[in-house]
Parts: sequence; C-alpha cells; structure tokens
Amino acid sequence: MKVLMVCLGNICRSPLAEGILRKKLAEEKIDSLVDSAGLTNYHKGAQPDHRSIAIARKNGIDITSQRARPFDTADLVKFDYIFAMDASNFENLLEYASNAEEENKIFMLLNFAGMGERRSVPDPYYGKLNDFENVYELLDKACTLVAQKLKVQSSQLDLV
Repeated sequence: MKVLMVCLGNICRSPLAEGILRKKLAEEKIDSLVDSAGLTNYHKGAQPDHRSIAIARKNGIDITSQRARPFDTADLVKFDYIFAMDASNFENLLEYASNAEEENKIFMLLNFAGMGERRSVPDPYYGKLNDFENVYELLDKACTLVAQKLKVQSSQLDLV
C-alpha cells in the first residue's frame, strides 16, 4: 500500500498523519510506503513545525527526518491512496486528477475513516500547543481506522 497525506504546507497536519499511519501500519506488519506533501511549496525542505515534532515525540513517534515537499502530479500515479486533510485540499487535489482512476484515489481522511462526511482536520498552525494535541488525537483515531481498513484490503489482496 502506498499512502500520501496532503495538507496545505506539509509542516503540521500531514507530517503528523504520515508519522502516525506509518507507525500503525508497521505495527500491523502491512507492507507500505507512507509519505506526505503540501499543496504549496512555502516550506519546501523544512522540518515539520516544532509543535508537530513535540506532539509526535510525546506519543513515541519521531518525525524529525521528514522534510516538507510540494505535491506533484506524479503522486497521482505513484500512490494508491491520497488523503486530504480538509475540504479545500480535497478540491484542489481533484483538480490535478486527469482521469477517474486518479480521482478515485483521493479522499478526505476523516471521511475515509468513517468519522464524518466532508469533515476537516483543523489546521493548528496559528494555534497553540493544545491545538496540535487535539489534531494529534483526531489523526490518531483516524489513522487507526484507516490502518484497519488497509489491513482488510491487504489481506484480500494476499488471497488473489
């Protein structure tokens, strides 16, 4: 399974989601590639926000080696699932898709996880540390549900 997490700048939500899902899929022993990207290149090459790093570390996840990168249309071919953090990201990603196959890879993360139709992961960038903690909790729950779905799909593929 190849999974891409996408937010606007790739320094808050998507790096956290990448780290969380990577850990959960490894625990489930699911062969996977998990990455993240941003729809802008404002932070290209930068580490995740120090508050994302702190919250991840507090929860036993190291995201310090991640570097922000912009989304590339080649990602639509490379990845099996592309998860947008909010409705704006989702709509922007759909604009990059050149066919139905690519469109069908793009989901809002919380919607895919069954946590609400068109529900967005709030952007904590202009908030305080507790906003990052709340986003972590939301992403942790969503990534647990996504990992469960991907585990079922992975086991079905093993039967083919």
